[in-house]
Amino acid sequence: MTRYEPAIDVDSLTAIDVHVHVEIDAHGHTSLPPALVEAASKYFSAEGPRPDLDSIAAYYRERKMAAVVFTVDATTRLGHPAISSTDIAEGAARNNDVLVPFGSVDPLQGAAAVDAARRLVEESGVQGFKFHPTVQGFDPSDEQHYPLYAEIERLGAVALFHTGQTGIGAGVPGGYGLRLGLSNPILLDPVAADFPELQLIMAHPSVPWQDEALSVATHKHNTWIDLSGWSPKYFPAELVRYANSVLKNRVLFGSDFPLLTPDRWIRDAETTALKPEVMPGIMRDNAARLLGLAS
Repeated sequence: MTRYEPAIDVDSLTAIDVHVHVEIDAHGHTSLPPALVEAASKYFSAEGPRPDLDSIAAYYRERKMAAVVFTVDATTRLGHPAISSTDIAEGAARNNDVLVPFGSVDPLQGAAAVDAARRLVEESGVQGFKFHPTVQGFDPSDEQHYPLYAEIERLGAVALFHTGQTGIGAGVPGGYGLRLGLSNPILLDPVAADFPELQLIMAHPSVPWQDEALSVATHKHNTWIDLSGWSPKYFPAELVRYANSVLKNRVLFGSDFPLLTPDRWIRDAETTALKPEVMPGIMRDNAARLLGLAS
C-alpha cells in the first residue's frame, strides 16, 4: 500500500476544490443505496455519469485545479457498505499532483471509528475526515463522539461536516427517515469550543441555518465555511457579505462535484457580489493554508 503524500504545486493551480465526492469505486459499488442515488440525481438535476477516482483526477488536472476527495461512511444508518477510504487514499496517491484524500468513518461505530481514523491517517495518509450527520444519523454535539474528535485533533487532520439542507433522501417517503436537524451548524459550536485545535469546515451554505453558521464562524476561529452544493447565484446575501469581509480568510471554494461542477460554480460566481479581491483566497489560498499546502 502506497501512503499518500501530497505533491501539489499550489502556484500552478487556479483553484482548490475542497468538496468532491467519490460516488463509485473501481468495482462499481456506489456510495449510497440505489434509491438515494436516484433521489439525489433528481434533486440536483444531475443525470450524468459518476466518474471514478482516476477520472476525477483527470478532470481536475485538465482545469489546473486540485480537489479534496472523499466518501461518506454511513454503514450503520443506511445498512449499505461504504466505499473504502483506504482505496480513495491509494487512488489519491496515484494522483498526488491534484488530489487530497479525506477519509470517512462511521461515528456510530464508537471505538472502532476512532481506531479506523488513526489507521487512515497514519497508514494511508488521509488529510481529514468527512462527516454527514443527517446521512450518518448522529448528533455531532453528543459527547459520545468526543473520543473521535480528540483523535482527529491529535492527528492534526481536518474535520469537514455537511451542514444545512440535503438532496439525499429528498422526495423519498419520509425523506428516507433522515433528520435534517442533525446538520444544523449550531451543533458544531460545542465541538469547536471543546477542541480548539481541531480545524472544522462547515460545508455548504447552511440553508436554512445560515445565520447559525456565520455566528459559529465569527466566534470560533478554528472553523471554516465551504461554498459547495449551491450555485453561487443562490447564496444568501449575508453569506456573501461575510465572505467579502470578516470571514474572507476562512471561506473556501467547493463545488459538490459531480452533482455541481466547478465550471458551473465559477460561471455563476461571476454574477454575484463576491469581490474580486477576495476571490484568490476563496478559490485557492485559504484552502492551501488550511491543508498545509501553501508554498
